[in-house]
Amino acid sequence: MDVDTEKNARPSASGSAHHSVEHHGPVAEDRLRRALSPRQVQMIAIGGTIGTGLFLGTGKALATGGPASLLLCYAIVGAIVFVTMLCLGEMAAFVPVAGSFCTFSARYVDDAWGFALTWNYWFNDAVSTAADLVALQLVLQYWTDTFPWYALGLVIWFLLVLANIINVRAYGEVEYWLCLLKVVTIVIFIILSIVVNAGANTMHEYIGARNWYLPGAPFVGGIGGFASVFVTASFAYGGTESIAITAGETKDPARQLPRVVKNVFWRIMFFYILSSLMIGLNVPYNYPNLNSKNTRTSPFTIAFSLAGSRVAGSFVNAVILTSVVSAGNHALFAGSRLLYTLSVNGHAPKVFSHLTRFQVPWVSVLFTSFISGLLFGASFIGAGQLWTWLQNLVGVSNQLSWISIGIASLRFRAGLKAQGKEHLLPFKNWTYPAGPIIAIVLNSFIVLIQGWSCFSPKFSAVDFVSYYIELPVFALMFVVWKLIKRTRFKRASEMDLVTDVYTKDDIEPEEDGLVGRLTRLGGWLCF
Repeated sequence: MDVDTEKNARPSASGSAHHSVEHHGPVAEDRLRRALSPRQVQMIAIGGTIGTGLFLGTGKALATGGPASLLLCYAIVGAIVFVTMLCLGEMAAFVPVAGSFCTFSARYVDDAWGFALTWNYWFNDAVSTAADLVALQLVLQYWTDTFPWYALGLVIWFLLVLANIINVRAYGEVEYWLCLLKVVTIVIFIILSIVVNAGANTMHEYIGARNWYLPGAPFVGGIGGFASVFVTASFAYGGTESIAITAGETKDPARQLPRVVKNVFWRIMFFYILSSLMIGLNVPYNYPNLNSKNTRTSPFTIAFSLAGSRVAGSFVNAVILTSVVSAGNHALFAGSRLLYTLSVNGHAPKVFSHLTRFQVPWVSVLFTSFISGLLFGASFIGAGQLWTWLQNLVGVSNQLSWISIGIASLRFRAGLKAQGKEHLLPFKNWTYPAGPIIAIVLNSFIVLIQGWSCFSPKFSAVDFVSYYIELPVFALMFVVWKLIKRTRFKRASEMDLVTDVYTKDDIEPEEDGLVGRLTRLGGWLCF
């Protein structure tokens, strides 16, 4: 049965809450309110997951690998992430649901694979929300050691719950302004870095590329240093894929999601690669305490200080504070939507699919928040070792998701071809079939080297287990669910390519004339 026939078979239960163009067809997950505007979605795509990995992690990466390793690793991982996002964008524009890559793995690969991946990623989001609250301690220590940081953590936790449970517009608006501050800061940093490099610095000297010619540079620490920076870069890009989780609540998703994917390219180019280049040019790799991941020695703080700013540290620290809140906000949003997805697909109790009158999965929000709160409490009541293990347990979640996206993309296209539906795609991944294959191979390589530190300078069995334990846990969840439910690998001819589908015909018509052009320009500029 083709899409048009099935679209007339059953009306969408969500009605006009989704969008103004009437959308008919079988519905499973597509019951959340599509209230995220193009302005909000584009800004979240640009700056949503930028956090301490860029503001603090780049300093440690420069110290351990040198300027060339920093630039090359961020460029290589950036290319891998962009190809992965093209694969994801193609599927998300066709089936824009909150489960995103987790749902695609279940529908196009194997239900057991989707089960294991979704639960794994949900726990990752719960731990990430708690980790961002714990990170407030490091941020506050820059200003004071006497303020009870855990009290601020509880206040932020309560505000995040509030923003996520009111309605999706509240989440989108909070995230928009927090992302805007990060974006503006990075743009100022890049402009300032160019000016500082040209000679407008406290030394009144032209810096140029002199830091690339220091003894030991531009590659520091050999292959070990390069591998270490590779791991740091993969963590800095971590969470980029979770942008697609907003697909379930985005207005006109078939049009907006391809734009989101294209924005990811510019985000990678300007915010990661250009920042890495300027950091390597202006900051020597042997700068004192550069690898301490402290605000005082953040490359961003150093750049502002070189320009003569006396409040550089406080400004950068304030931006890092908002980044932590933004990352926590997004992790809680993503986690609650994935728990909702688990419930809808029969992988979790049905109670988690209950919605408010604003179509927010409130039980999922509260439960994910509760687990995050418990993990936050465990981090400062003497369970330090437990906390370290929890963070390592979810350490390869992002990379497992990237691999799954590549596998699902190959299967998705095979299904479309077998059922003759390739022409219905609102957006096509121009890297197919090489792109998904590259994503699978290189992301698997990242998973293998992410525990490099447990092998160098000497092998640590305890660290090895903590870094890689997630792989057998994931495999166990997959096998157990497969045996219990007797799931089958999805054949191309039997794939569900109808439920929750949006085709080219579902793209909302845009206004013509001056108003339409201004609206499109405003959306592109995130206004």
